Amino acid sequence: MTTAGGAVRGKVPDGVAAIGAKGVGAVQKVAEGGARAVSRVATAGLSPTRVVKAHVRAGHEVAALGDLRRLDLEQIDRIKPRSLDVAYAAVAAASGAAAGVAITGTQLSVPVSGGVTAAPAVHVVLGAFAADATAVMALASAVVGHHALHYGYDPARPEEKVFVLSVVNWGTAATVASKATAFADVSRLTQGLVRGARWTQLNDSAVTLVTRAFTEAFGGRLVQRGLGKVVPVVGVVAGVSLNWLTLEQIADAADLAYRRRFLLEKYPHLADDAPEPVLLGEEESGARDDEVIAVLDLVPNPEGDSDDQAQPAQV
Repeated sequence: MTTAGGAVRGKVPDGVAAIGAKGVGAVQKVAEGGARAVSRVATAGLSPTRVVKAHVRAGHEVAALGDLRRLDLEQIDRIKPRSLDVAYAAVAAASGAAAGVAITGTQLSVPVSGGVTAAPAVHVVLGAFAADATAVMALASAVVGHHALHYGYDPARPEEKVFVLSVVNWGTAATVASKATAFADVSRLTQGLVRGARWTQLNDSAVTLVTRAFTEAFGGRLVQRGLGKVVPVVGVVAGVSLNWLTLEQIADAADLAYRRRFLLEKYPHLADDAPEPVLLGEEESGARDDEVIAVLDLVPNPEGDSDDQAQPAQV
């Protein structure tokens, strides 16, 4: 992602930077509604029953999804598909390529004069970004949800939806500050869910508000990061590599987050001694403007939860 995004940033045609700045709001609104709809389709194949049946066929004593959390990690790894992440990354890469092709095609069809490259039509850029951002957000939720199921957690539950968002945020954070904030969210949610803190008991209305706010911020992050897709021809390559790496990083974050949560639930004492994990990757070049997104700032904190309860130790 670093190479694809940073290498082409300086080659963006005149006017495109303005499109990125002025069009973020429009893209966010389109992607927000689209992501909710596409996410339902993307997660339709995530069946708890299918996962449970796979364990039963392997001889594991489980009757419901939650029973998976009593198994050993070796048993979990035996059933979890090793190529799980590749399929999602490939679809995301195809979406990035399509966005790059759409924008490149428009640019090549626009006459230029005086040796100045014309910027693609604004509506084409916004449309391509919106479609691509919608696909990436839906695939991000789906791949995290898929990992959740294989560790015994149902991503359809309200509180699990917020955990999914926190993992997506962690996997896409590009600066030290945004990574630290994102990991703090994952850590705090993990602790809260393990001990059943009241502030983690959310209803669908609260989750909808959290999702809407997160999607808006996350859509802006995707747009700013994907400006390299507007460079003719190179934008196609940038779209493929950038989307692939984005989904790959989200999948890595999901596996680490759910694995740690799985172990902490089985062995609570590990919370006292476990070191903070290495954040995913180093700060990416050209990522100084990466927005810091704090998912838990969007979650209501009911009265009665003390600061100690609401801010558990990191795992």
